[in-house]
Amino acid sequence: MKQLINNLKGDKGIWSFVALLALFSFMPVFSASSNLAYIGHGTGNTLGYLVKHLAHIACGFTIIYYVHKIPYHYFRSISKWLLPIVWVVLAITMIKGTVIGGANASRWLQIPFVGISFQPSAFAALVLFVFVSRYLSKTRDKAIDFVESLKELWLPVFITLMFILPANFSTTALIFSMIIMLAFIGKYPLKYIGIIIGSGILFLLFFVLLSKAFPDAKFFNRVKTWESRIENFSTDKPDEDDYQIEKAKIAIASGQLYGLGPGKSVQKNFLPQSSSDFIYAIIVEEYGLLGGLGVLALYLLLLFRFVIASHKANTLFGKLVVIGLGFPMIFQAMINMAVAVELLPVTGQTLPLISSGGSSIWMTCFALGIIISVTKKEEEIAQELKDAAKREEALQKLIDRELEEEVVTEGDYSIEDKATNPMNAVLNK
Repeated sequence: MKQLINNLKGDKGIWSFVALLALFSFMPVFSASSNLAYIGHGTGNTLGYLVKHLAHIACGFTIIYYVHKIPYHYFRSISKWLLPIVWVVLAITMIKGTVIGGANASRWLQIPFVGISFQPSAFAALVLFVFVSRYLSKTRDKAIDFVESLKELWLPVFITLMFILPANFSTTALIFSMIIMLAFIGKYPLKYIGIIIGSGILFLLFFVLLSKAFPDAKFFNRVKTWESRIENFSTDKPDEDDYQIEKAKIAIASGQLYGLGPGKSVQKNFLPQSSSDFIYAIIVEEYGLLGGLGVLALYLLLLFRFVIASHKANTLFGKLVVIGLGFPMIFQAMINMAVAVELLPVTGQTLPLISSGGSSIWMTCFALGIIISVTKKEEEIAQELKDAAKREEALQKLIDRELEEEVVTEGDYSIEDKATNPMNAVLNK
């Protein structure tokens, strides 16, 4: 174990907070999976869900370990070639997407002969953030031509978001807002950012108008869900989402300060997505306000480490990659918590590293592996400079010692022997 820990390079703070979140996730997932166990098997045995979550977390940390060994600049060029593959996978998902856990959305793709389902939008977001970071770092010292940037940057961005939007508006909005933030940090001209934001809003309105013109088209079947969620959030009209929110608020109110205790949640039996979308409500119910604030603090500390890692990165690409991959993770967690306390409409965003699920955990871990790879490079450069300084210091000491010991010989006598040399008197004469 000690040898394994010594092999973990990069920011130890990020490693620590990620490990704490993953370890904490086992009890809430084990507890909140009871309703799924009753629905799926009728026994209420959640041990299978715990083992499955353990396998997902173990695979996730394996991904972090091997990805953080790869120099992060390799992903710079890979992202450009992965985008067309992402578009093909997203198109297949949009056409043949499957339903997971009763969710009415074509967000998942079943891998043939393996039996594993994954959400391609999570992988698409990761590739897209690295792609945008690559472009912004490449054009940092050049004057931005808007027309050229439309072709090289924004066209690929909008094509990717166009494939994600029909099935998952919240993920599309999160990705778009994070890309805008990344463009702002990367010094992309503000006037062009304004044009892009306006274009994105117009595109969304056009999509909604098309859904009104063709209400029976499968391509637009999620628009009604978006509208109902926004309407129900702003009014008191009863709805299935309202049912989930009410149960989540009851769970949070029941937790009070110290909670009911691990595994003693009552509302987990009534919340349909208690182990994923609404797991934060179960955490507060079982661990109280203190537990909920503790989870929030861990995410904020992780955000703090991301900021430090970005500041220390020795290249602009490294800085942007840390921001582009790290910040969405934290914002997704904040959205999940805000939904549980009814600050936002129901979005379907999971709690990173805590909610049950395979592809979401793996993609989060892949992003963390790249971020840690950036911090590992910083450590390697710092160590190289430290070793060079030590070598220079040792060399300087060696030179000084040789200079001190250097003698100028005169015959068989050195210059140090002149004071006692009997020939000195003759030589002086």
